[in-house]
Amino acid sequence: MAAAAPPPAPTPAPEPATSLPETTPLFTRIRLATPSDVPHIHKLIHQMAVFERLTHLFSATESSLSSTLFTSPPFQSFTVLLLEASPTPFLNSTLNPNPFYKPITKLLNLSNPINDPESDTFKTLDGVTVVGFVLFFPNYSTFLGKPGFYVEDLFVRECYRRKGFGRMLLSAVAKQAVKMEYGRVEWVVLDWNVNAIRFYQEMGAEVLNEWRVCRLTGEALQAYGGSRQGKVRVGDGFDFFHPQKRWDKIRFEYKIDGFKI
Repeated sequence: MAAAAPPPAPTPAPEPATSLPETTPLFTRIRLATPSDVPHIHKLIHQMAVFERLTHLFSATESSLSSTLFTSPPFQSFTVLLLEASPTPFLNSTLNPNPFYKPITKLLNLSNPINDPESDTFKTLDGVTVVGFVLFFPNYSTFLGKPGFYVEDLFVRECYRRKGFGRMLLSAVAKQAVKMEYGRVEWVVLDWNVNAIRFYQEMGAEVLNEWRVCRLTGEALQAYGGSRQGKVRVGDGFDFFHPQKRWDKIRFEYKIDGFKI
């Protein structure tokens, strides 16, 4: 009598399907600002003044910005780059091609959607949302014998922070400096903003603690400019430093062929 056939091997249990965590796509774009963006730029500057506790120094108007920001070609004088975001891809027709600058687009996959309570306030004519901006202009290093860029303002709206948007804006300025063979990018930061200082150091920027910002403004500027005579007192607008608003100088200096972003 033949031996009974062994029972069939048990069927292995199917492995549970692995699924990637759900993400929220966000399309971003950095482009040159235009005069039509002034209302948004003005609101961003005011929010920055609130964040820096310097609203008592804020006197800019939409009119003053319109008459001074767009008087020269980009990168030859004051230049503003805007960072925009959209839940859907940007349409080609809204890119507003500019011969001086090709917009930088990037797709981000966020772990959570962004709740923007001011999305309507910062909506552009294209239907996308303004996230932040950077304003910069050329300066010159006599030691390097090369021009560079000085970043006057870099700001990202509160609900968009800690997601890499500030790095994107600063990188856009650095890329333009490399493209134009400039020698450095510089800016200042308030000494109490330790998170920003740490962020800049992680990028490779050097904090120049030995420097202080000097400012000639107001009555002192008028006096030294020769429009009136009289003794100028410290505090009339000739600021060397102030304990409540000390700035540290930041320098992003590099060899053109060795810079990485």
